[in-house]
Amino acid sequence: MTPTPVSLKGRALRLLSQRDHTRAELERKLGPLETQPGELAGVLDELERKGFIHEQRVVESHLNRRATKLGASRLRQELLAKGVSPQAVQEALSTLGGSETQRAQDVWARKFGQPPASPQDRAKHARFLMSRGFSAEVVKRVLQAAHHRDE
Repeated sequence: MTPTPVSLKGRALRLLSQRDHTRAELERKLGPLETQPGELAGVLDELERKGFIHEQRVVESHLNRRATKLGASRLRQELLAKGVSPQAVQEALSTLGGSETQRAQDVWARKFGQPPASPQDRAKHARFLMSRGFSAEVVKRVLQAAHHRDE
């Protein structure tokens, strides 16, 4: 006996049970499985009406998971890649506000914990923080604060 194929709605619900997804993510993941044109759009419309797909919930969940490790530019990039609207991304990042420097200091302290001993180490620390999405200005402040604490 062959197992019955899982419907698009079933697949979408399975994905949503693992974590919140944006409509764009579900379209990208389930689009190749669509057998009839418009079938996927109908399923996603229904899931949106029922509240299973909710952009704001995706944004909040992503920020809760990732904001302690990443800077604003990296968070912006990840949210846009998920298909979140630029306006929603901007609003969400504005709620992080002045915590950018503090978050960068926390990330730096977990990774390094002590001021760079040489210019090469300073460049390494800066590259690490910038790869995490922190701005050059924030990186400069973090490394200067680390240097002043050491004195």
